[in-house]
Amino acid sequence: MDDETVGSAYTTRPLTADTWDDFARLVEANNGVWGGCWCMGFHPEGVGQGSTASQNRDAKHAHVRKGTVHQVLVYDGDECVGWCQSGPPAELPTIKNPTAYDAGLTELPDWRIGCIFTGRGHRRSGVARAAVTAALAAIEEAGGGLVEAYPEQVEGREPQRGAYFHTGPENLFEAFGFERDRRIAKWRWVMRRRV
Repeated sequence: MDDETVGSAYTTRPLTADTWDDFARLVEANNGVWGGCWCMGFHPEGVGQGSTASQNRDAKHAHVRKGTVHQVLVYDGDECVGWCQSGPPAELPTIKNPTAYDAGLTELPDWRIGCIFTGRGHRRSGVARAAVTAALAAIEEAGGGLVEAYPEQVEGREPQRGAYFHTGPENLFEAFGFERDRRIAKWRWVMRRRV
């Protein structure tokens, strides 16, 4: 999946040691992403009290060097403008609402789609769609299986001023054939699809 074209506007590349600097530039240009997460929220270390942006950066870089990260970067020309994180549950065990998640669990997925991010100035222009398209292609190339996502419901909900759906909006995943499995929070769903 190295440097694949997605549609006509964007290309994608996996997050590796070779693309780390592109990823880091995007994260740094966006305040560390969600206050310094560095896309560590789903990894075993997670984020929270006691973890600094610098520690999260170092932990993410360590995952990249070890090859324990599956993340597709989206490019507009030479500029990294977004990403979609995925991985098996062992690689991405930390999800929000774990008690509700575990209560309804009947089958552990083969893959999880964690966070989706689009940099400022590129939102609402198809970056997330390009990212999910490439992530699903990478999952299929790796053998496929049951894929889970944890998007937020948009329909029937008041607009969220200043909010950013870090796991994506539900309608994005519906467009890719994901179906609701169960609700795990007021506005968050487990959605599933086999690839």
